[in-house]
Amino acid sequence: MTEDDAIDVLICGAGAAGLTLAIDLARRGVSFRLIEKMNDPFGGSRGKGIQPRTMEVFEDLGIVDRIAASGAFYPRQREYHGDGSVKDGALFEAGDPIPSEPYGAPLLVPQFLTEGAMRERLAELGHAPEFGCALIAFKQDGQDVTARLANGSEEQTIRARYLVGTDGGRSFVRQALAVGFPGKTLGVRAIVADVTLTGLSRDVWHRFNEGSMEMQISFCPLAETGFFQLQGPVPLEGDIDLSAEGLSALTAERTGCTDIVIQSVSWASAFNMNARLADSYRVGRVFLAGDAAHTHPPTGGQGLNTSVQDAYNLGWKLAAVLSGVPEALLDSYEEERRPIAASMLGLAVRLLEDMKRGEIRRGREVRQLDIAYLGSSLSLEEPKRQARVLAGSRAPDALLKGAAGQPARLFDLFKGPHWTLLGFDMETAGVQPRKGLHIHTIGQGGNLIDSENQFRETYEPAPGDWILVRPDGYVGAVVSQGKLPALETYLHDVGLRAGAVARR
Repeated sequence: MTEDDAIDVLICGAGAAGLTLAIDLARRGVSFRLIEKMNDPFGGSRGKGIQPRTMEVFEDLGIVDRIAASGAFYPRQREYHGDGSVKDGALFEAGDPIPSEPYGAPLLVPQFLTEGAMRERLAELGHAPEFGCALIAFKQDGQDVTARLANGSEEQTIRARYLVGTDGGRSFVRQALAVGFPGKTLGVRAIVADVTLTGLSRDVWHRFNEGSMEMQISFCPLAETGFFQLQGPVPLEGDIDLSAEGLSALTAERTGCTDIVIQSVSWASAFNMNARLADSYRVGRVFLAGDAAHTHPPTGGQGLNTSVQDAYNLGWKLAAVLSGVPEALLDSYEEERRPIAASMLGLAVRLLEDMKRGEIRRGREVRQLDIAYLGSSLSLEEPKRQARVLAGSRAPDALLKGAAGQPARLFDLFKGPHWTLLGFDMETAGVQPRKGLHIHTIGQGGNLIDSENQFRETYEPAPGDWILVRPDGYVGAVVSQGKLPALETYLHDVGLRAGAVARR
């Protein structure tokens, strides 16, 4: 084994979580390999809901527009009842974009198109997944992880500073670590399939026999494709015919309509719904993220989104530690993300029970905009305050103006791998520039003007307050001018040391 075999991070699993982590590490200049045991990219629509908070993440990663172009907003749903009546309604409570929340409603994008857009972005950054490459063994010590990879009949041994398992619900990495995966099988087995069909319009999500776990079936048109996603519960035992003929017969039985004919099946799966959460997200130099750490029933539209945000939380922390920040920073990954997964699991299970009764409606709670790390060891407030946005909260967007008169968005200032420090109505600067930190002052004499009072109304700062925004778009600290030593200590601890300015 040569030095060329050593990398910073080995990512095992090239789904949404692995791709998010790879994109984030690539833009930070961290060396990595992204391996996937399957020979080809996943070709199904399984995780099709992109929640507003994930769209904000995708904006930062440079792919939100191509993701949006790959899908559409969710259509209205049309419920067909046994008495022949039909009812149209919305699956989601309406949420219009506002300046602080620029993405108000979820997007419907088939998973294969989402991951395709992510691979395109990764290619722009000079990287690609290695398909047909499996992790077959690994061991770790205090310095490295030594991993054995198999690609066909060839084997290779490499060293990585860290290993991240993003390899799904049956995660090899999790099992090799002997990390428990407690939870329960939810007593529901379902089919999901991407099909072409005749006999249904593409303007609504067609739902038959809502509330019946024996006869329920639905057909959701997938925008920008010729497919519908077919979904429905099936018996817990026995083989399911997932051919076009078999699904046509199932459709006729459950809808009573002989003119709905499945013409072809692009992808199909029968699966048992589970709710499980890993006992630990980290063992030494090995981490779990995405479905390797938590599996959800699909009813909440949370699985893919939670997975993306796991990786988004972990990426900047790995990069910081690799650049010299103490390893204790990595402990905050499980501290912050595991409680979120537990909460999302509870939401998805509750929505599954609603679905069984034919009463499923998804409100603001599924959009993930209110996720916060208020009790995190990375959240600092000096002094304590009462406000809508606190240390640990998602950092909202706001429309401002630059001192030269041009419009500016906070999200544009946050975009990229850096930290952002916002000073409000500063009489004196007080914080010195340093590498990895972008400093902006808002108000009289600042480089930004709060012309519409959006920043003031959203963040509720006092004159002299400093608001530090983390690389993943959460507020790390809110500190008054009189508490600057506490802010300096925080900046030092996360690797933003005074005098560390890059030469140009």
